Amino acid sequence: MPERTADFTLETVAWTDPRAIRLREVMDEEMHDRYATRMPADDIERNNALMAALSVDPADVAATVVALDSDGTPLGHAALRLLRGEWEVKRVVVTTAARGRGVATAIMAELARIAEAAGASRLILQTGDRQPEAVALYEKIGYSRIPIYEPYVEAIPFSICFEKVLRPAA
Repeated sequence: MPERTADFTLETVAWTDPRAIRLREVMDEEMHDRYATRMPADDIERNNALMAALSVDPADVAATVVALDSDGTPLGHAALRLLRGEWEVKRVVVTTAARGRGVATAIMAELARIAEAAGASRLILQTGDRQPEAVALYEKIGYSRIPIYEPYVEAIPFSICFEKVLRPAA
């Protein structure tokens, strides 16, 4: 059942939901613009390692949450995946037009609620050094920096990683 938050709704959907896919495409475009100079096109081996580290196997996705405007317009997205026994937040994105409305904060709270209900004791996530807005959000909502973890150590050495300790359901 969708959860109403402020002037938008949060809905848990399949990873393959077309709205979720489109939001991830929006994120890919923005990240390409931010990081293009970091990954020279002729460095195929490094680009392949980067793509492998960032890829998400749909079978590992435990939940995908989208935020929808009152008219059904997708505003934001994030997912939880299981990574080596950890609950990892993936693909957090809010459309440019929806920023500043609390969409990312609401989505992140919903992911924490889902993970806690499933018994997770913490969430982890990876972002990049050219995403100061993301870093600010994660710090604001109680995430703490941790060392870079696999699969990002070699593939994306400019990663910034975080954890948030949860209170799992009994």
